[in-house]
Amino acid sequence: MGGLQLVARRRRPSGEPPPLPRHVRRSGVGWLVAAFILVTVSVTVFSAGWRGPAVAITVADDAVVRWLSAVSVPGYARLTRCLAAAAALPLLTVLLWTLVVALLVLRRLRHLVVFLVAWNIAALLFEVIVPAAQRPRPFDVPIRGSWGGWALPSLQVAALSATIVAALYTLVPEGRWRNYGKWAGVVLVGLVALARISLGVETPVDVAVGAAIGVAIPLVAFRMFTPNEAFPITYKRGRSAHLDVGGARGAAIQRALEEQLGLVVGEITPFGLAGSAGSTPLRIRVRGNPDTSLFGKLYAENHLRSDRWYKLGRELLYGRLEDEKPFTTVRRLVQQEDYALRLFRDHSLPTPAPGGVAELTPEREYLLVTEFFEGAVELGEVQVDDDVIDAGLRIVRQLWDAGLAHRDIKPSNLLVRDGRMLLIDVAFAELRPSPWRQAVDLANMMLCLALQSSTERVYERAQQYFSLADIGEAFAAARGLALPSQLRHALRAQGRDLHGEFIRLLPEPPAPVAIQRWNLRRVGLWICVLLAALLIVQSRSLFTFRQQDITSLGVSALSCRQLAPMWLTAQSVPSSSLLPCVLTLPAGWRLDHVAARSGQSTYTFDNDRAGSGALVARLVASCDVRGATEIDSADSRVRRFQRPPSGTTFEAVYHDVFPGGCVTYRLTSTSNSPDVTGQVAGEAPLVLGYESRRSLQAALAERSDGRLRLDPRVTR
Repeated sequence: MGGLQLVARRRRPSGEPPPLPRHVRRSGVGWLVAAFILVTVSVTVFSAGWRGPAVAITVADDAVVRWLSAVSVPGYARLTRCLAAAAALPLLTVLLWTLVVALLVLRRLRHLVVFLVAWNIAALLFEVIVPAAQRPRPFDVPIRGSWGGWALPSLQVAALSATIVAALYTLVPEGRWRNYGKWAGVVLVGLVALARISLGVETPVDVAVGAAIGVAIPLVAFRMFTPNEAFPITYKRGRSAHLDVGGARGAAIQRALEEQLGLVVGEITPFGLAGSAGSTPLRIRVRGNPDTSLFGKLYAENHLRSDRWYKLGRELLYGRLEDEKPFTTVRRLVQQEDYALRLFRDHSLPTPAPGGVAELTPEREYLLVTEFFEGAVELGEVQVDDDVIDAGLRIVRQLWDAGLAHRDIKPSNLLVRDGRMLLIDVAFAELRPSPWRQAVDLANMMLCLALQSSTERVYERAQQYFSLADIGEAFAAARGLALPSQLRHALRAQGRDLHGEFIRLLPEPPAPVAIQRWNLRRVGLWICVLLAALLIVQSRSLFTFRQQDITSLGVSALSCRQLAPMWLTAQSVPSSSLLPCVLTLPAGWRLDHVAARSGQSTYTFDNDRAGSGALVARLVASCDVRGATEIDSADSRVRRFQRPPSGTTFEAVYHDVFPGGCVTYRLTSTSNSPDVTGQVAGEAPLVLGYESRRSLQAALAERSDGRLRLDPRVTR
């Protein structure tokens, strides 16, 4: 590589960014900081009880809700309902599963995994925030939309925001169209948020926290783990391993080659992409007298991860083949190839002269520079004569004598120039390989040569360098995954069984060498894979917004003085004059969970004799008591009715009726023992007491100094 124009190399000082820095960008950091601040402040303020800042924020929030809900423009109410429907959970479920299917079809598995992880992180965050904040729906305003559970943060706005971000960063190429999509997403989320506020379902703080979570988590996840520089979204044909070398990356490559290797670059172009699946091969035009071409292999984190998945798949199918441990970092990968190049040159093998390594992003992206074999063509494009056959066989003989194995002998790695064979791509070369690995190299070389000549000619020439036992061992070992995929495809394309032709030329067919290897590691990997598949099959709640999860208040007790849950259940049935609460539970009873949504609240109890979830009490505006018998009630404000038992399974049903509301108790049990049908059935309607709506209004007025009302002054 003499005659190059070289410049002084420059050492990058500590603290200076690399040629191609990797960062989340300001907008990602901004969203993350905003989400952290909003979540922290919300949980801190509202989990401390309904006093001080919580009341002040609620007063301001509810004032905005009242102002927006009071707008009286023709068609306004219908418009807000239509906009709010864009964030309906059934629709979001369809969109999310459509996105998953699209990513599977497009084989963007890394993007899919990142999205699933981000979604689960956001779900876990919701599970922490929602029961901690315990914020009811807006006060003093008619709630005209459907809702479920606590208001903070807004589940619908968060899910819609996350879906839009995921679609943009997994389906839309970076650039103008993604930017248009971002602005369209901002407008859509903003309109949906305004609609939900106008309907009285949520407040500005609720939708702001939901939007911040829905945007920040997937945005940061995609920018950190699927950056566009390494995992571009493109619909052009080509391998995902081939990175774009224009723009910022192209400028970074030129800068890195100049500063780290002293090379003045004139042009960088992709080269030989068809034969490369594990890197981005480049032709680098370097200034000199005359100008010279060098060969570059760009390695990035996506190549490293592809190598890991490839080797994991091979290990699951065959057991760990010879020295197929994955690399831990991109630096290790490029360091291995640079070392192998120098080792091969030390043993006079016809491989490219190494030219150094340039670092673009530490531990993530490197460029290996070597000699460019000008005028050389792939083996599959030339007529193979005896000189070429001998050259190829001598390479394998040299590898054996040097104690080396190439491990990837295929047509695209064998070049011919002036009748001389050249060997490239030594990234996975092995020092002191097993006899099996050496034998595979010989068989692959003979098959590559036979593709362009004849098995008889190659077999005859091979006997000058190897014994019949060596050749027999080679074809006994070279089966299945031992053959590179390109070589297997070339053999199928010719429609010839070259392997069988070589076997028939041997004095006697060799016994096949088994490559299936079972060990504890392989067994453990299969157990992990099966467990992961089982978890995926059983996780039916993925992207399924189950009503029980959405409406649950996350409380294990509900005394009549737990104001926030009581206010929310009062909002679920605005007409109800009494609200259920737990005064004193009879022995053996336990409150399992409470759920609230527009139109009803549900209270589920466990009993040590009747079983888990034995009693379900449901508060609604009214119920049909026809066919039920009125019985005595311990509360003079309530009329109690009992229905006769029906069916083979024991069931006791009671109705508590009062102005504007009704509570239905349904006790079920598989046991028909006298203990259940007698004592337990008699205790069932006693597990709940009642607090008046007026007292809850008085408590809210006292907490807010009269600034908040439980019910709207005027019902629209």
